[in-house]
Amino acid sequence: MSQHDSVDADDGMLQCVDCVDPAEAFSVIGNDTRLSILEALWQTDADAVSFSDLRRDVGMRDSAQFNYHLGQLTDHFVRKVEDGYELQHAGEKVVTAVIAGSITEKPDVEPFPVEGECFACGSALQGVYEDERLAIECVDCGHKHGDYDFPPGGLTDRTPAEIADAFDQRVRHLHCLSADGVCPECSGRMTHTIEQGGDCCLGIPVRVEHECEQCGHELCSAPGLRLLDHSAVVSFHRERGVHLDEQPYWTLPWCVGSEPTELVSEDPVRIELVAAIDGDELHVTMDGDLDVIETEVREDV
Repeated sequence: MSQHDSVDADDGMLQCVDCVDPAEAFSVIGNDTRLSILEALWQTDADAVSFSDLRRDVGMRDSAQFNYHLGQLTDHFVRKVEDGYELQHAGEKVVTAVIAGSITEKPDVEPFPVEGECFACGSALQGVYEDERLAIECVDCGHKHGDYDFPPGGLTDRTPAEIADAFDQRVRHLHCLSADGVCPECSGRMTHTIEQGGDCCLGIPVRVEHECEQCGHELCSAPGLRLLDHSAVVSFHRERGVHLDEQPYWTLPWCVGSEPTELVSEDPVRIELVAAIDGDELHVTMDGDLDVIETEVREDV
């Protein structure tokens, strides 16, 4: 347990008792020298860096001034250890946020073609990047097959095809964490509800609405995204020549809600969806926790 945490005697929940104020935290890192210190610690291969080596890496001659800036970072962003200084998790998040481009970059990317066809009208699909989100949408009818955040750093040194592949992997990761109850943004507790009808950016009849209890991060998905690594689903596709780890999720109808997905019961929650290949069907029943409770293969339907 961290020295900054304590356990509440009444409910056993961790409570922060020595946390830095958010405004103070941003003021601490809002300095070029301090950012340079964090970046130097992030880049090192050593477990810890001595004061003199760190000052040399940053390129500051004034020892007293450097000591002041390092002291402002110590305890919350940097940890002092026996052999020098090392980066704490909060410091790593600052550096990775800069690298991801979420703080410093606002790229302008032209729409680019991606694999697959629109399940609404059969036209080609394209990737559209705007406001740090990447959407997979139809070039004709505009129907979306995915619309999720994608940090600007993910565009660096990648071709359009590589961007699409990275986006596919990121979406799988985001929804795997969310379905398992872990917020992909802050690692807080993620809860979800099963919804049908109403407004949805993906235009699907049944969807999963994830929300973090801690930071409020929200994520919407088709229930089928939970099944990409389920053994029965993987086997059904592999036996018919389809390898799910090689297929962009938006090319799989049951991952974007275009094949039959139905909320057949609300109490208890039961979701039924169908994956079809060449006349064979896999019927999957999921519960309110998105766990598979039954699968059935029907051949030559």
